[in-house]
Amino acid sequence: MNPITAVWPGRSHPRGAIWDGEGVNFALFSEHAHKVELCIFDDQGRRELQRVELREQTDLIWHCYLPEARPGMLYGYRVHGLYKPEEGHRFNPYKLLLDPYARNIDGQVRWSDALFGHTIGSKREDLSMDRRDSARGMPKCKVIDPAFTWGEDRRPSVPWNDMIIYEAHVRGFTMRNEDIHPAMRGTYAGLASAPSIEYLKRLGVTTIELMPVHAFVDDRYLVERGLTNYWGYNTIGYFAPEAQYSASGKVAEFKTMVKTLHSAGLEVILDVVYNHTAEGNQLGPTLSFRGVDNASYYRLTPENRRYYADYTGCGNTLNMVHPRVLQMIMDSLRYWVTEMHVDGFRFDLASALARELHEVDRLGAFFDILRQDPVLSEVKLIAEPWDLGEGGYQVGNFPVGWSEWNDKYRDTMRAYWKGDGGLIGEFAQRITGSSDLYGRGGRRPHASINFVSAHDGFTLKDVVSYNDKHNEVNQEGNRDGHDNNLSWNCGVEGPTDDPEVRALRARQQRNLIATLLLSQGVPMLLAGDEIDRSQEGNNNAYCQDNEISWIDWTLDDEKRKLLAFTQRVIALRRTHPVFRRRDFYRGHPVRGLGVKDIVWLRPEGGEMTDDEWSQHFARCLGVYLAGEALTETDGRGRPVRDRNFLVLFNAHHEPLPFKLPDYAGSRWHALLDTAFDDGLAINGTFNAGVEYELKGRSLVLLQQVDA
Repeated sequence: MNPITAVWPGRSHPRGAIWDGEGVNFALFSEHAHKVELCIFDDQGRRELQRVELREQTDLIWHCYLPEARPGMLYGYRVHGLYKPEEGHRFNPYKLLLDPYARNIDGQVRWSDALFGHTIGSKREDLSMDRRDSARGMPKCKVIDPAFTWGEDRRPSVPWNDMIIYEAHVRGFTMRNEDIHPAMRGTYAGLASAPSIEYLKRLGVTTIELMPVHAFVDDRYLVERGLTNYWGYNTIGYFAPEAQYSASGKVAEFKTMVKTLHSAGLEVILDVVYNHTAEGNQLGPTLSFRGVDNASYYRLTPENRRYYADYTGCGNTLNMVHPRVLQMIMDSLRYWVTEMHVDGFRFDLASALARELHEVDRLGAFFDILRQDPVLSEVKLIAEPWDLGEGGYQVGNFPVGWSEWNDKYRDTMRAYWKGDGGLIGEFAQRITGSSDLYGRGGRRPHASINFVSAHDGFTLKDVVSYNDKHNEVNQEGNRDGHDNNLSWNCGVEGPTDDPEVRALRARQQRNLIATLLLSQGVPMLLAGDEIDRSQEGNNNAYCQDNEISWIDWTLDDEKRKLLAFTQRVIALRRTHPVFRRRDFYRGHPVRGLGVKDIVWLRPEGGEMTDDEWSQHFARCLGVYLAGEALTETDGRGRPVRDRNFLVLFNAHHEPLPFKLPDYAGSRWHALLDTAFDDGLAINGTFNAGVEYELKGRSLVLLQQVDA
């Protein structure tokens, strides 16, 4: 590359390195810097060719325009200023910095002490500035040409109540799929390949929620142990797709993936981590934000600005109070919607984003801005409604327009089906949409994202196979991960050849999957749960980029049966709107039916009384769902009607006869019975008033048919 000879003033907006077809504009925010240098590298990123000082500054944004620069150019920044950690300033021009707005990040961090702004091992710790150059170990920012042919791409816009979310990892979903070309496994291209699309369509899910794809860093302590930050909750670039998931090395590959999934009718939601960055606490590396302007980008403790306010458990918290940091997050979100065409976001530790001061502010600036933004107010927003700070648990408290991961649903389902007592009241609340949490302030059942397993914790198979976590391979002495998993191993810890234990585990998985998919709210299925995926008892596999985390697509008879059962229940949910209501049940009598829109039944056939809800021994109940009572309309304003259904639940280990209710002289046709190894009920129709033999630990679904 020839030396840059022309440097023009350029513009302060937009931030980042923007190719306009003639040259590249560079803009970097730093409120407290004294000088900013743009560093240009050779095509391999190994040799620094030139430094260009950004002499122009507008509204605290340093900028220049290089008419000779072109897409593909590798660059970074060196930012000069005070190194006074006790005052919150950690400028160190010896450290090459990534552009917070970089659209592409080339290469990986190569760890050494030189990547730290302070002197490692010094008695003064982070108060002593390190003067070694870090450029050799740093990835580089790359200028991109954003042009892409989107054609007729349109957002699928699946209605909230019709959604079935599939939480997946780009790499883990495709690495072991032998139907995908080896060069495409573990990549965006592999996820968009025909075998992947065909599988997702046959499964019946509507929305794929991808674990973090923003550029992230593998922590030094993990690399030194031979591990990686597999989950990716360690972001360093909020505008750049993670390069190791790209088969081509081009940003366009991500766009092609989204376009292909959209063409198949599948939505794409991104799990995003705006609460903290990969730079950690005061002893962490200087890679980007810390060196660009530590005092602006991070929440610092007011009594000693040397230290970071940590609401995330990851060492730092982004400073949402600062307008430029808030702007960066909003710019990033809009970028992924407008330039990458994603359909929504799941916000990791979302309570941290709401903290105006120390407390969680339900109507913080972040929420207000999102609701008013013409782009972001139209996409799907999902919160992980907690962080690790005081008052951070905020399930049920997010504003209208947000849906939330409902961990109360997860815990109740696991506890009920493993046989814990005193839960039928809580169980009933959760399977009907958690109106106690979301039935106020204009929110609807879809505010509850229901799940029984997710990336963080046991897989579904492990929920029914392990009493305790087994995280030894994480090399943390099995101290990491949750201890209270509400799991039950069905009598044997871990793998077993005992046919009775295996049959019980399969039944318990069917129970949990059927309950999830027949509940009101939005169901979320963890990728691989439908085919019996295990992580060998590891409930915190964040660092396991190997077969512990990757989905095994080799299907035996047990896996095929579970997959077929899951497909069947998904199809039932998608066919019958009574399982995905837009509104909460009211419990009122329905004119012309002689019954309420929902009726809770005890095994003897009568309606549950108030006293019976509090009986600790009760583990069996039924619920009548009046599909004929739906008062909703479809997208064209036409009334929605459905058949009436009866769902019977028995978490007791012994069978119980359940008297089928007599409503208008109808009969009952059994559709599902999890007591059978394929989950399909005996092909039969039963008269009202007869007793259905409800097996121990089983769920039965019956449809009301004409007499």
